[in-house]
Amino acid sequence: MLRLGAMPDKASEMDLDHIFISRLKLLIVMARTYLRKYPLGAVRKSAIVKNADYIAAESIDLEELIPIRNEQPAKDGMNFDHVFYQRVKLLASMANAIGNDRPMGEHREAALRDNLEMISDSLKFNSGVKKVAFLKVA
Repeated sequence: MLRLGAMPDKASEMDLDHIFISRLKLLIVMARTYLRKYPLGAVRKSAIVKNADYIAAESIDLEELIPIRNEQPAKDGMNFDHVFYQRVKLLASMANAIGNDRPMGEHREAALRDNLEMISDSLKFNSGVKKVAFLKVA
Protein backbone atom coordinates (compact mmCIF):
# COMPACT_ATOMS: atom_id res chain seq x y z
CA MET A 1 0.00 0.00 0.00
CA LEU A 2 1.33 3.41 -0.96
CA ARG A 3 1.13 5.86 1.90
CA LEU A 4 1.33 9.58 1.13
CA GLY A 5 1.73 12.55 3.44
CA ALA A 6 3.81 13.35 6.47
CA MET A 7 5.13 10.71 8.83
CA PRO A 8 2.81 10.34 11.83
CA ASP A 9 5.37 11.84 14.22
CA LYS A 10 5.80 14.86 11.87
CA ALA A 11 2.09 15.41 11.19
CA SER A 12 0.38 18.40 12.73
CA GLU A 13 -2.86 20.28 12.43
CA MET A 14 -2.92 23.03 9.81
CA ASP A 15 -2.84 26.48 11.31
CA LEU A 16 -3.42 29.93 9.81
CA ASP A 17 0.26 30.23 8.77
CA HIS A 18 0.03 27.07 6.67
CA ILE A 19 -3.18 28.26 5.04
CA PHE A 20 -1.69 31.70 4.33
CA ILE A 21 1.41 30.23 2.66
CA SER A 22 -0.68 27.75 0.63
CA ARG A 23 -3.04 30.46 -0.59
CA LEU A 24 -0.11 32.77 -1.35
CA LYS A 25 1.46 30.04 -3.48
CA LEU A 26 -1.86 29.58 -5.27
CA LEU A 27 -2.02 33.33 -5.93
CA ILE A 28 1.52 33.17 -7.35
CA VAL A 29 0.48 30.37 -9.72
CA MET A 30 -2.63 32.33 -10.76
CA ALA A 31 -0.59 35.47 -11.48
CA ARG A 32 1.97 33.49 -13.47
CA THR A 33 -0.76 31.92 -15.58
CA TYR A 34 -2.11 35.40 -16.32
CA LEU A 35 1.35 36.59 -17.38
CA ARG A 36 1.63 33.62 -19.73
CA LYS A 37 -1.66 34.71 -21.35
CA TYR A 38 -3.65 31.62 -20.37
CA PRO A 39 -7.42 32.16 -20.60
CA LEU A 40 -9.29 33.53 -17.60
CA GLY A 41 -12.87 32.38 -17.29
CA ALA A 42 -15.42 33.78 -14.86
CA VAL A 43 -14.75 31.09 -12.25
CA ARG A 44 -10.99 31.63 -12.36
CA LYS A 45 -11.41 35.42 -12.10
CA SER A 46 -13.68 34.99 -9.10
CA ALA A 47 -11.14 32.66 -7.47
CA ILE A 48 -8.35 35.18 -8.08
CA VAL A 49 -10.34 38.00 -6.47
CA LYS A 50 -11.38 35.93 -3.43
CA ASN A 51 -7.86 34.62 -2.90
CA ALA A 52 -6.35 38.10 -3.32
CA ASP A 53 -8.79 39.54 -0.77
CA TYR A 54 -7.87 36.83 1.74
CA ILE A 55 -4.12 37.32 1.19
CA ALA A 56 -4.39 41.11 1.52
CA ALA A 57 -6.32 40.90 4.80
CA GLU A 58 -4.10 38.20 6.33
CA SER A 59 -0.85 39.90 5.33
CA ILE A 60 -1.92 42.99 7.28
CA ASP A 61 -2.58 40.85 10.37
CA LEU A 62 0.65 38.88 10.00
CA GLU A 63 2.72 42.03 9.45
CA GLU A 64 1.47 43.37 12.78
CA LEU A 65 2.78 40.19 14.47
CA ILE A 66 6.39 40.71 13.30
CA PRO A 67 7.63 42.17 16.63
CA ILE A 68 6.06 39.28 18.57
CA ARG A 69 7.40 36.65 16.18
CA ASN A 70 10.91 38.11 16.33
CA GLU A 71 10.99 37.32 20.06
CA GLN A 72 10.18 33.65 19.43
CA PRO A 73 11.98 31.01 17.34
CA ALA A 74 10.90 30.94 13.68
CA LYS A 75 7.84 28.76 13.11
CA ASP A 76 7.80 26.96 9.76
CA GLY A 77 9.76 29.76 8.09
CA MET A 78 7.25 32.48 8.95
CA ASN A 79 9.95 34.97 9.96
CA PHE A 80 9.32 37.41 7.09
CA ASP A 81 10.00 41.13 7.32
CA HIS A 82 7.85 44.18 6.54
CA VAL A 83 9.12 44.36 2.95
CA PHE A 84 7.89 40.83 2.27
CA TYR A 85 4.38 41.65 3.48
CA GLN A 86 4.36 44.90 1.48
CA ARG A 87 5.22 42.87 -1.63
CA VAL A 88 2.47 40.37 -0.81
CA LYS A 89 -0.07 43.20 -0.45
CA LEU A 90 1.07 44.59 -3.82
CA LEU A 91 0.66 41.16 -5.39
CA ALA A 92 -2.85 40.89 -3.92
CA SER A 93 -3.74 44.33 -5.29
CA MET A 94 -2.45 43.47 -8.76
CA ALA A 95 -4.22 40.10 -8.71
CA ASN A 96 -7.44 41.82 -7.72
CA ALA A 97 -7.03 44.10 -10.75
CA ILE A 98 -6.51 41.05 -12.97
CA GLY A 99 -9.63 39.35 -11.61
CA ASN A 100 -11.72 42.50 -12.10
CA ASP A 101 -10.57 42.99 -15.72
CA ARG A 102 -8.68 46.22 -15.07
CA PRO A 103 -6.10 46.86 -17.79
CA MET A 104 -2.45 46.04 -17.13
CA GLY A 105 0.12 47.64 -19.39
CA GLU A 106 3.58 46.29 -20.06
CA HIS A 107 5.11 48.25 -17.17
CA ARG A 108 2.65 46.83 -14.64
CA GLU A 109 3.20 43.35 -16.00
CA ALA A 110 6.97 43.84 -15.61
CA ALA A 111 6.42 45.03 -12.03
CA LEU A 112 4.21 41.99 -11.39
CA ARG A 113 6.92 39.67 -12.74
CA ASP A 114 9.59 41.27 -10.53
CA ASN A 115 7.32 41.11 -7.49
CA LEU A 116 6.50 37.46 -8.14
CA GLU A 117 10.19 36.61 -8.37
CA MET A 118 11.00 38.36 -5.09
CA ILE A 119 8.14 36.67 -3.24
CA SER A 120 8.97 33.28 -4.74
CA ASP A 121 12.60 33.66 -3.71
CA SER A 122 11.51 34.48 -0.17
CA LEU A 123 9.31 31.39 -0.09
CA LYS A 124 11.87 29.22 -1.90
CA PHE A 125 8.96 28.36 -4.20
CA ASN A 126 9.15 27.27 -7.82
CA SER A 127 5.76 26.36 -9.21
CA GLY A 128 6.89 24.69 -12.42
CA VAL A 129 3.93 26.30 -14.22
CA LYS A 130 5.46 25.52 -17.63
CA LYS A 131 4.91 21.79 -17.01
CA VAL A 132 1.30 22.01 -15.84
CA ALA A 133 -0.95 21.80 -18.89
CA PHE A 134 -4.27 22.00 -17.01
CA LEU A 135 -3.66 25.68 -16.20
CA LYS A 136 -4.64 26.50 -19.79
CA VAL A 137 -8.24 25.60 -19.04
CA ALA A 138 -10.56 28.58 -18.50
